[in-house]
Amino acid sequence: MDIKPNTLREKLANGHRAVGTVVYSWSPYAIDVAASAGLDYVRIDTEHAFRRDDMLEQLVRAANMGNIVPIVRIDKGDPYLARKVLEIGAGGIIVPDICTPTEAQAVVQAVKFPPAGGRGYSSMCWSADWGAKAGEEWVLWSNREPMIGIMIESVAAMDALEDILAVDGIDFLLFGPADFSMSLGLGAPRPQDARVLSAIKDTVRAAHKAGKYVSLGVGTNQANIKKHLKLGIDMLEFGNDLGIIRAAWADAKSSAESGA
Repeated sequence: MDIKPNTLREKLANGHRAVGTVVYSWSPYAIDVAASAGLDYVRIDTEHAFRRDDMLEQLVRAANMGNIVPIVRIDKGDPYLARKVLEIGAGGIIVPDICTPTEAQAVVQAVKFPPAGGRGYSSMCWSADWGAKAGEEWVLWSNREPMIGIMIESVAAMDALEDILAVDGIDFLLFGPADFSMSLGLGAPRPQDARVLSAIKDTVRAAHKAGKYVSLGVGTNQANIKKHLKLGIDMLEFGNDLGIIRAAWADAKSSAESGA
């Protein structure tokens, strides 16, 4: 694997918005198609699409070969997962349900080499070209280039938002409207609820003040994309592969049955 700048980090640092999607299918072909479409990044989900085998490595490699940044969402509370996904070449990670600055600091501790964190060293991994890129250059690159993200998805997190954002080493926040709706006691995802929209606006405002980015799932509807552009979202996720396929097939079936 080449030691090179993270193109997603560069694009955001230059003041441009980034666009991506989510892969639940665990298909390298979905990664290829996302890259072919010109997307900047792909989020590979391991929180709700559970797999712990070598397939994750294949998806990350497909992304790197296609010049699209692979970001892996891992489970909370398992710091070794963070190290492992970075060793196989992920360009970033996301840890869900961060509610306190202590939890945010634990993420940084897991992903950064000392003195910035406590990540254990081994260059015998694809990220370090199996030892060929071992040493100081790879350590500095590993601490500098991967994008480190956390999810804000509860009322408790909003109460501690400024302190969470003050944690050095966190690059971006992914806001989770579904779980935030649940934390409000709404009983189901309600992304258009006024309290959810207000929390998104507050998150964007606080993140930008702290010099950090905000990511949000915006689907593929043009009006919805434009609405969230106006809110200042920096990283827009265009739905997920399986959801997009299902919606397209359902629309086609409806048209066929109606004779339109």
